[in-house]
Amino acid sequence: MAYVPKPPLPQLARELLAGPNPAVITTVRSDGQPVSVATWYLLDGDRVMVTMDAARKRLAYLRADPRVSLTALQADDWYSQVSVQGRVVEMRDDDGLADADRVSRHYNGRPYPDRERPRVTAWIEVDYWHGWGAATGS
Repeated sequence: MAYVPKPPLPQLARELLAGPNPAVITTVRSDGQPVSVATWYLLDGDRVMVTMDAARKRLAYLRADPRVSLTALQADDWYSQVSVQGRVVEMRDDDGLADADRVSRHYNGRPYPDRERPRVTAWIEVDYWHGWGAATGS
């Protein structure tokens, strides 16, 4: 396992994060309990972008405590993975669902299907990362 502070992320880690891979995001409830859920994400420069239904609890958790962890697993080799720990540094309403469409197209080639429910976009600034397998060259 490799521990590296602050971006820029090394090329192998960026390559894994750049793919439409399965991922889990963990937020922190107000009582300190971590909460993990599956999510789509998009590597956006040196930050990680996620979009959420505006009514999701994880959005409330992030507004109260911006600390977050996201683990992406290479779709065809789950032993190759990258986890990033950081904090949400920007949040905005996804008016017109442009961000949701970007992420949806990244995963399935189509615009985001639910056009009725409002969404919020958040960007995670990476403080630390660690990886296993192909994501680290080992």
